[in-house]
Amino acid sequence: MSLTLIIGNKNYSSWSFRPWLAMKVLGLSFSEIVVPLDDDFKRAILKHSPAGQVPVLHDGDTTVWDSLAILEYLAERFPDADLWPREQVARAYARCVAAEMHSGFLPLRRACPMNMRRPPKAIVLHEDVRANVARIDALWSGCRARFGNGGPFLFGRFTAADAMYAPIVSRFASYAMPVSPEAWSYMNTLRDLPAWAEWDTAARAESWTMPRNEV
Repeated sequence: MSLTLIIGNKNYSSWSFRPWLAMKVLGLSFSEIVVPLDDDFKRAILKHSPAGQVPVLHDGDTTVWDSLAILEYLAERFPDADLWPREQVARAYARCVAAEMHSGFLPLRRACPMNMRRPPKAIVLHEDVRANVARIDALWSGCRARFGNGGPFLFGRFTAADAMYAPIVSRFASYAMPVSPEAWSYMNTLRDLPAWAEWDTAARAESWTMPRNEV
């Protein structure tokens, strides 16, 4: 096994955070390459993927270049890791939740870019952003109520769905979002992971700055 994950700046690259966190929580051995999200990014990332985006997973001769596709690939590559719930209904629900994150919540993403170094502080939220926050809060609470009996994560134990929402947890903390106590409890579960602390420490040590992400 020779896994290499190409990622962007840890402070800002929300999409990179998702598969990286999952691979760390699963205890997979992999190397990482950080490609700074700067003016030279496009030229640099094209060396690793013609899609020109991060993250990118290399597994020998296999290249996977989308965060959710990487999680699906890892779930098939390492079936004993149970990266999706075993029970059929829970697994379908987890995939819906992950897919909604993958394709949605654009107002929130645009207004509140991930910035691990940002001191927690609330900002004025437009109605569409507040709607995103409310929907995510409801998703988390619903998953926990229906499927969370086996542990503190969305589906009890850690799954790909948790990995997909990790950057949202970071955003909610950085922008002091008004969420329910249940949501804050779930957020603390993710932020208490050793893998989270490892990423956060590395993000804060980076020297790169992206002014457009410094809200």
